[in-house]
Amino acid sequence: MPSSKQNPLPLMTDLFRPGMRLGVAVSGGADSVALLRSLHARRQELGLVLTVLHVHHGIRGEEADGDAAFVTALSTVLGLGFLRHDVNTPARAAREQETLEEAARKLRYTWFAGLLAARELDAVATAHTLDDQAETVLQKLLRGAWTEGLAGIFPVVERPGGEILRPLLETRRVQIEEYLRVLKQPWREDATNRDTAYNRNRIRHELLPVLAKYNPRITSQLGHLADIARDEDAYWLLELARILPSLLLPGRAVRGGGRASSTHPEEASVGMEVERLRTLHPALRRRVLRAAAERTGCTLNFEQTELLMAMCEGKVGRRETLTAEVKVERTPRELRILRERNAEFAQVTELRVPVPGRVEADGFGLRMTTEANSSAAALPSATLRIPKAGDRVLLRYTAAPKRIKEVLERMQIAPSERKSWPVLEWQGEIVWMQGAEVESSAASAAGLKILAEKMPSAGGQEISSDEITGVE
Repeated sequence: MPSSKQNPLPLMTDLFRPGMRLGVAVSGGADSVALLRSLHARRQELGLVLTVLHVHHGIRGEEADGDAAFVTALSTVLGLGFLRHDVNTPARAAREQETLEEAARKLRYTWFAGLLAARELDAVATAHTLDDQAETVLQKLLRGAWTEGLAGIFPVVERPGGEILRPLLETRRVQIEEYLRVLKQPWREDATNRDTAYNRNRIRHELLPVLAKYNPRITSQLGHLADIARDEDAYWLLELARILPSLLLPGRAVRGGGRASSTHPEEASVGMEVERLRTLHPALRRRVLRAAAERTGCTLNFEQTELLMAMCEGKVGRRETLTAEVKVERTPRELRILRERNAEFAQVTELRVPVPGRVEADGFGLRMTTEANSSAAALPSATLRIPKAGDRVLLRYTAAPKRIKEVLERMQIAPSERKSWPVLEWQGEIVWMQGAEVESSAASAAGLKILAEKMPSAGGQEISSDEITGVE
């Protein structure tokens, strides 16, 4: 096999240290194959002990089997250790009400995290490129991200027992393919990477080429924006850690002095003195309000944050609802955010969804965006709801509509969850169903595309679901 030293591929070598036991995530695609070949060529120089990691996601049938065989053979040729992990992605997606891409990503990273926690490896390297970074930043920008969202893909993500590393994050995809052509190294193509039904693929194949006509360096510029946003966010995290302890007041004030906090695990409350909030610069005040809300398990969007900003200046006694469980109230001295038990909360059974448009359906725990290839400014709205008796849905690769009850049984959804399983009705048809691939003549005719995501929850750092499509 030709030596890859003929044409060195740019790597962020400062991520490595001598003696590191490094797992290399290899799907068989160009990016991951190039990462493996480059690390293999420089393993002695960098002092790395390499192991090839491959996940078979239980989707794409014979194509995925071919990917696994290709990666196995490449590992053997390079004389490297090889670990394969087989998972059932469709089952996970149905059980957790996730898209296939989201379920695949979480299964993949759960395995990586297990290898690190067990100290079998010191780090895992994934093949994210500068192009992936640009696509992620654009996708976040289009969705209305905060600064931390514009930070995109992090070069290093700390995990218990090790790290996730992205050594190709400053390398363009064209450099990777040229590198492989010089080596005469084949790779596997994933057909889903060109499917423009996925938003990321539309950004990759349609939006970025248009933007490049205005600025040929748009990919690099978006990468620079991610670098700046990452540093900005790191600064604010340190600043918040410094000032939050003196600003946040747990629980609620009680007559005679002191504060009372609930001991129920589903209840939380935090207060802030209004006069102190007013002295803060708006940029810092927004950060403080969002951090306070996260203490109660609520991640604020822009509109919710601005509502709290206004309440700092508004009248005493005002109460607002942020989500089904989280409320905010303005007392004479404090702005207080509280999460209450939702045992009394009656689940929303129907919600209007504009076409095209976007809604946050708290009752279903979903954020839904609809798009349509229509010259009309707006089409008839859709209805997000729970299943009704007699509902039928046409699934991809099936000849006739099936009762939703039967579909849920085949998806192995627990009986307790079936009554609240979300579906989207439009033009008299079920055009979307959580965890299923639905066909609809009405949706196809209008070019209707539906993106549904689980609502984010507060907690520890999680690798964004926007970072990866396909199985790279």
